[in-house]
Amino acid sequence: MKTKLYIKAALVALAAGSLTACDDYLDKMPISEATPENYFTQDSHLEAYANARYTEVIPSSGNWSYGTYGADAGTDNMVKPWYDGIYVKGNWKTGMTDGNYSFGTINTINYFFENVLGKYAAKQIIGDESSIRHYIGEMYYMRAYVYFVMLQRFGDFPIITKCLPDDMTILSENSRRYPRNEVARFILSDLDSAAVYMDAKKMAKTRLNGDVARLMKSRVALFEGSWLKNFAGTPFVPGDKAWPGYTKEYNKDFKFAAGSLEAEYNWFFEQSMAAAKAVADKASLTTNTGVVPQTEGATQAALEAENPWLAMFATLNLEKNNEVMLWREYSRTLGIVHNINVYAQKGNCATGMTRGYVEAFLCKDGLPIYASPLYVNDSTITNVRIDRDPRLFVLLKEPTQKNVLIKGVGTHAQAVEPRPKILDRTESEGYSTGYALRKGNYYEQQMCGNGDNYTAVPIYRSVEALLNYIEASYERTGALDATAKSYWTKIRKRHTGMDTDFQKTIDATDMTKEAAMDWGAYSGGQVIDAVRYNIRRERRCELIAEDFRWMDLKRWRAFDQLITNPYHIEGIHVWGTPMEKWYPAATLKKTINPKERSSYFRPFETTTTSEVYDGLTWSMAHYLRPMPIKEMILTSPNHDDAMQSPIYQNPYWPSEPNLPAIQ
Repeated sequence: MKTKLYIKAALVALAAGSLTACDDYLDKMPISEATPENYFTQDSHLEAYANARYTEVIPSSGNWSYGTYGADAGTDNMVKPWYDGIYVKGNWKTGMTDGNYSFGTINTINYFFENVLGKYAAKQIIGDESSIRHYIGEMYYMRAYVYFVMLQRFGDFPIITKCLPDDMTILSENSRRYPRNEVARFILSDLDSAAVYMDAKKMAKTRLNGDVARLMKSRVALFEGSWLKNFAGTPFVPGDKAWPGYTKEYNKDFKFAAGSLEAEYNWFFEQSMAAAKAVADKASLTTNTGVVPQTEGATQAALEAENPWLAMFATLNLEKNNEVMLWREYSRTLGIVHNINVYAQKGNCATGMTRGYVEAFLCKDGLPIYASPLYVNDSTITNVRIDRDPRLFVLLKEPTQKNVLIKGVGTHAQAVEPRPKILDRTESEGYSTGYALRKGNYYEQQMCGNGDNYTAVPIYRSVEALLNYIEASYERTGALDATAKSYWTKIRKRHTGMDTDFQKTIDATDMTKEAAMDWGAYSGGQVIDAVRYNIRRERRCELIAEDFRWMDLKRWRAFDQLITNPYHIEGIHVWGTPMEKWYPAATLKKTINPKERSSYFRPFETTTTSEVYDGLTWSMAHYLRPMPIKEMILTSPNHDDAMQSPIYQNPYWPSEPNLPAIQ
């Protein structure tokens, strides 16, 4: 295997051994005197150090439930058999510590810059110039990625660009939180540097590249622009008098770099548009033929040719796929494997699509299900799939379909799709809603050993750039420009049989119906307009189950309505349909919600003792994580008063441990 994601053990040990010590302050990692004086003097040293960071920052756990194709779990897209405590008021409490608040990787990367940039400028690094530049660019990207994760979790965040000495005063001073928009601008700056450095050399697509940096820039800028716009007038936006950072002396001179809040979020939208367009204009999208391969005995190559789009999520090598910008390679030989195929064969690690998600998909004529003559009903999964958006048609598994087409050894295969096992609550076999995804399913049985799957995983796809541009341009101008229209048409066109007239979709959209099922129909508790909604719908359907939903719902401020209008998660239509007969009557009656409550399966309402029996709700504080109290106390002047710390608490969270959100 030639992938660059694996590095020599000796170099891993050297990179890790030089940065192992840490303390409670900012997870500081001091420089070890054991670091060789001649390290970072060859391009191979830079490569090894960058390689060691890949598994820290490249999003792909290979676990269906919490990583690839399952990370939408806990939203209105997908759920596990149990509910997330974030939707129960009072369940989430402040803590003394929080492992998510970490500077380990940031300091590791800063250590690289402190030891490399000076040597590079002085031409003291031996090796290929373009390779040296590429590895430096990778590290800029990685720091930007980590900071973006922190921006999403905590909002305002310390900007640290150098290794700090073990000095209490200096550590406390550097724990100050920068306003979130400044953190976002810092991220964009790092991504600009990453793109410039990585453009120097064309690498295999198992390594980062300049266009990945541009795609990420479009994502970050869209995120921050959306956040500032949708949370305007709340404590979640810097500058507002209710903003927790407003009372800190170091923020007394805060001003938006663009001059005003509106100018600031528009600047971010413009940055997103420009970066997205740089990627989208040369994007080549993989074709979805609308075919679900079912020919037993065919070769894997022939099966993949039947639907290249479906194969993009279940193949061995993605180097030649033009849509995939970065992919992760796995190897049974090297013991670097995953379980995607095992779970795609079954109930997706008990992570099922919700009724709300399934109903968001249009019919192939481009009309919502309530407006299309093509829509049948949802009395069976077969009927749900008829004449629907090709994305839903090929990805929603239907009983009696074949999951294995090439026989072999694989003890965890489920050769034929069964009736959904909604009475089974286990991760290994259960179907949490009755709706299960085919995404990631590889048709060879030999790939279905537990912990023995090694198909390639796409990490970044260029289609996101098209979606980012469409949304950013509409948010910026309130209209769809010619470029946005062309991108939207291109996305629809790649799905064979799908009507490309998105305006017809917009005109037929009834927001009162959409708002009943889709959280993305809201911003700040208010129903949005049909154009904005359908941009969000297209994004939701195109990026199905790829870990975008949490990020999108938060930046859209799409949870507010749950505060006063709790939401009921539903799955397949069981009661009063032919699917009711699939299960023993007595067992069904004892195991799922009563038909009087809903004719649809409600996985969280099977018993009145459920904390969300009356629906999922929300607290405003939950848009951000609470700051860890221990960090606040340690950085206060006398190390005893969290309120005196330069670290201020996030909106609506107390500054004492083990307390729920205030609002």
